[in-house]
Amino acid sequence: MIRTETVRKILSWYEGETPGLKSNLSRLLMHGRLAGTGRVVILPVDQGFEHGPARSFAPNPAAYDPHYLYELAIEAGVSGYAAPLGLLEHGADAFAGEVPLIMKMNSGNSLAANSSDQALTGTVDDAMRLGCVGVGFTIYPGSDHAYDMMEELREISHEAKSKGLLSVVWSYPRGGKISKEGETALDIVAYSAHMAALMGATIIKVKLPSNRIDLDAAKKTYEKNHIPSETIADRVRHVMQASFAGKRVVVFSGGEAKTREDLLEEVRGIREGGGNGSIIGRNSFQRSKEDAIALLREVMDIYA
Repeated sequence: MIRTETVRKILSWYEGETPGLKSNLSRLLMHGRLAGTGRVVILPVDQGFEHGPARSFAPNPAAYDPHYLYELAIEAGVSGYAAPLGLLEHGADAFAGEVPLIMKMNSGNSLAANSSDQALTGTVDDAMRLGCVGVGFTIYPGSDHAYDMMEELREISHEAKSKGLLSVVWSYPRGGKISKEGETALDIVAYSAHMAALMGATIIKVKLPSNRIDLDAAKKTYEKNHIPSETIADRVRHVMQASFAGKRVVVFSGGEAKTREDLLEEVRGIREGGGNGSIIGRNSFQRSKEDAIALLREVMDIYA
């Protein structure tokens, strides 16, 4: 398929990057039902690490099988599939080339007392071996380990980009001066997206922001400059503004399981606010395959 002008424009934003990285970004943007639109929907399946197998897959036991997850991504026509090393390995040859892959490089688990850090669970060479278009990495701005995670990201991003791979940054603030409710506050989400952009993220993943300003130091600025925040679209528009004036691809987490209507309302807001798309895990693979495909296609129809 010939690259669209929309995708060419997005690639032009990534000045200083290698032809290999731009080729892989193009592969992602030109794949699936949203090919060429500049929008993406990605299936992420790292929740088994984060929450445990039963909490992740018991609602739809077919999803325990790694091949099922590949099939879901391919049959739904999503832009890409993101998962840790083991899940990608189990299917990487059977489904080679059928969906762009992103290898999640670090993970936490709910058995550990410390939830402010993650362990490295894969390498850039693993991602190359499996034919991935990029690597994913989580940072927790605000946490006690934020600076260590940022330094790890710096090294991984440098290695990945030198080999032509995208860096996809999950930027999830927590700890420090941030309240629990503030983890999804507008000022905090915009700040976390901006930090990911400053660290060279090719694609930024953040949570959908709420209509809340968490940091006292930021409240006066938001009030004085009349930054709109009433609607989902307003808040997404501000996050995009913080991501180099919209010149970075930003996707928003689907979050915890929710109703179809609530999810589609969020997607409409993301679209209207200029966001590039969604990364939807539990709201897809915890449904039956038939229902998940129908829902993902509804989401993609809205973005298209």
